[in-house]
Amino acid sequence: MYEGVVQDLIDELGRLPGVGPKSAQRIAFHILQADPTDVRRLAHALTEVKEKVRFCTVCGNVSEADLCRVCQDARRDPSLICVVEEPKDVVAVERTREFRGRYHVLGGAISPIEGVGPDDLRIRELMQRLADGTVTELILATDPNLEGEATATYLARLLKPMGLKVTRLASGLPVGGDLEYADEVTLGRAFEGRRLLDV
Repeated sequence: MYEGVVQDLIDELGRLPGVGPKSAQRIAFHILQADPTDVRRLAHALTEVKEKVRFCTVCGNVSEADLCRVCQDARRDPSLICVVEEPKDVVAVERTREFRGRYHVLGGAISPIEGVGPDDLRIRELMQRLADGTVTELILATDPNLEGEATATYLARLLKPMGLKVTRLASGLPVGGDLEYADEVTLGRAFEGRRLLDV
């Protein structure tokens, strides 16, 4: 235990996701030893991000304007929406350069253990976006874990009466992976999602 502001800094850093007590202590002492200019730059960046960044009024992605850059891009296909859990997932999909539609960020996943239900997510906003009939396909790109699967299943059942094409991202073995290290669920999904080889 340290005294005063040093311990306060460690405690605050320890509240960040993925930062345990040892990492918080390491970061705190790095800040203490850093050049004051670097620390001011970090503090300024933290303050500025809270002041300037908000969520897109259409899709829920992070943005400095009312609409994010994807929603502003007229070249994107408005008939195709990829549903993701968090804004960081938009970045992951964009890195593939495979998707040219638009996004909808739910703001999490259904998790009864954590007290997160459908009403806590941006599902109502999604339904409003689908009401005009522009969207023809919805790609569910929630995480391949228990919460992500529950969310995808809930959405698929909710959307079935609308007659939309609802697809789910395939999951299976990673490139460069070994079969012997794959868990049963991943290997099972790889078998379900197998495709014909075109040679």
